[in-house]
Amino acid sequence: MQTELPDDHIAYTIEEWIGRTGQSRSAIYQALRDGYLKAKKRGRRTIILRQDGLDYLRSLPDYAPAKAA
Repeated sequence: MQTELPDDHIAYTIEEWIGRTGQSRSAIYQALRDGYLKAKKRGRRTIILRQDGLDYLRSLPDYAPAKAA
């Protein structure tokens, strides 16, 4: 799994994280609610620290193709 992001940001807004990772908004908010992904608040803005986001992506299970019947 490719879990590297460009080093151009130390933190991402939710919108930026969606754009960088291709995850859906609902998947990100579900991961936040379940405690799998950590975020910070800066005023009204929710931000995901780069390292926390990478840790979350690395924690996802590896893809295992289904076995042919």
